[in-house]
Amino acid sequence: MKKEAGGFGETLKTVFYAVLIAFGVRTFAYEPFNIPSGSMIPTLLIGDYLFVSKFSYGYSKYTVAFGLPLFDGRVLGRMPERGDVAVFKLPRDNKTDYIKRVIGLPGDTIQVVGGVLHINGQPVKRERIEDYVATGPNGREVRTTQYLETLPNGVSHRIIEETDHGPLDDTPVYTVPEGHLFMMGDNRDNSLDSRVPSMVGYVPIENMVGRAEFLFFSLDEGTRFFEVWRWPFDLRFSRLFDGVD
Repeated sequence: MKKEAGGFGETLKTVFYAVLIAFGVRTFAYEPFNIPSGSMIPTLLIGDYLFVSKFSYGYSKYTVAFGLPLFDGRVLGRMPERGDVAVFKLPRDNKTDYIKRVIGLPGDTIQVVGGVLHINGQPVKRERIEDYVATGPNGREVRTTQYLETLPNGVSHRIIEETDHGPLDDTPVYTVPEGHLFMMGDNRDNSLDSRVPSMVGYVPIENMVGRAEFLFFSLDEGTRFFEVWRWPFDLRFSRLFDGVD
């Protein structure tokens, strides 16, 4: 009986330590997220699962305290770099997780003119490349104009544009306040981001959760994670362990 009790106690201890380690990793190191919308196409697809590094920008109450008012500001804070793909808490409610690309840093002016991004009064270079090809809901091929955009710090990434004359393709000049960032999606005509002040607007650096690092799983749109029987057919093998650029 003593042996059985000891065995049960050891099992409980092992489970406790495993949970503690998992909690510590998720809180201070890496947290998994999945992509529910197409605002970051072509970089991220609906059905992608990725790890976000919590330590990239330091720690805030949104990083380690689940939004509880335990402390203000950031500990070991570091400024995000222009071009980073990052998860943040939506300023409107400080709860909803959003993922976008860092475009504007504190003090920058941002404007979109005829679909072309301007940073500090200068147009950002974009180069027309091959169309982005996807399969529509009816199974037909859908092609969207795709560009390689190069930010002032040399970071290049792909964006898609259905048109250069949409509601977010000509904007006023935004001046990023101190302590805030300007975030945009790579699917420029289908992204609710800092270009819409009433919905997203400028993002406080304190709201940053972490930087997107790499994909660890990816399923075709419409396939849910628990539908294991569909994995052999709907798993996007080519995207596994891809870095997020």
